[in-house]
Amino acid sequence: MEVWFNHGQESGPWGLKITRLAEVTRAAGATVTSIDYRHTRDPDERVRHLLAQPRPEGPLVLVGSSMGGYVAAAASAALRPAGLFLMAPAFYLPGYEGDVTPHAGDVEVVHGWRDELIPPAHSVRYTGACRGRLHVLDGDHGLSEVIDDIAALFARFLDRVGTAATP
Repeated sequence: MEVWFNHGQESGPWGLKITRLAEVTRAAGATVTSIDYRHTRDPDERVRHLLAQPRPEGPLVLVGSSMGGYVAAAASAALRPAGLFLMAPAFYLPGYEGDVTPHAGDVEVVHGWRDELIPPAHSVRYTGACRGRLHVLDGDHGLSEVIDDIAALFARFLDRVGTAATP
């Protein structure tokens, strides 16, 4: 299994959340790739950049935070990942009008109750529409204060997705 991380607009490919979740990924025996989007702030250009990456041969999991959540979900139609794990995804905002219908075997979303940029209601709407798993934690947009909780959720997610992807 290969896990591709998609960072948010204000962070980089090895920010706090990605670094921590990459440790969880490696512990699960999966390969880690973190896409660098610092060359553009345009969400749809980031989607095109993601789609230009060489595809893995085995199961793929897309992880995204904020704008990276939008990018992962929008790219899922073409990439058909085994799973989508999204943190405070930038859905239903001006400038983020692409189709974010998830095309994945498993969808899990984490959002902070105190998110000052993206209302938690956006993630409630999204997961309700796709019948994904939703966890709303006592955190802000960055979710750094709940990173241990997110790491535990992600470990269970990878185990579930990996089990489902194994023939």
